[in-house]
Amino acid sequence: MSTLHPCPDDDGRSVLIRQPSTPTPLSSWSDPRELATVIPGGALPAALNGLPFSPWTGAPDTAQGWSACAMEVALDEPPFVLPAGLAAAAGAVILEDDGRVWLVAPSNRFGGYAATFPKGRVDPGTSLQCAAVREAFEESGLQVRIEAFLLDIRRTQTYTRYYIARRTGGSPACMGWESQAVHLVPLARLRQLAVHPNDAPVIEALDCWLGK
Repeated sequence: MSTLHPCPDDDGRSVLIRQPSTPTPLSSWSDPRELATVIPGGALPAALNGLPFSPWTGAPDTAQGWSACAMEVALDEPPFVLPAGLAAAAGAVILEDDGRVWLVAPSNRFGGYAATFPKGRVDPGTSLQCAAVREAFEESGLQVRIEAFLLDIRRTQTYTRYYIARRTGGSPACMGWESQAVHLVPLARLRQLAVHPNDAPVIEALDCWLGK
């Protein structure tokens, strides 16, 4: 049965979720071997791995605000060379302290993705790191800290830089309208959920980064 997302889209219109996702029991959040899923406004434990789930009420709402908020982290990362004809984008592979990884389920499988890593285009005048932090919040409800460069990958319309990030706050139940669920996924199950071909190189790079 279809349902309305609690958040309107960027133009203030209601977003109809045609095939809503199914949340998992609360017990799944405390077991690192389990897949945990929350839907917009869904139930969550008070905290996970000692860090509370709490809405990020002070999140910026302008490009200038995000630039000020997303403090640049000095990383060992290569120059970002944007190929002609492509737009710059950035994403975050968010690692949880229990070894799981955060994925988002795009509303109505937008772009053909059932589950994927938060990512989006860079706003004019802002940085790649800023875009990764912003997209992580808008799509997953999480406040994150950038920790490392992961890879650059060419897509149809964008050239995307992915960073490794860690959750520092926020709540996945507060995901924006672009997501109909947020998953916390054991590493061994990443390829079962993030099945889009575009995500395969990201998972391979993550395995290499983790030394697997």
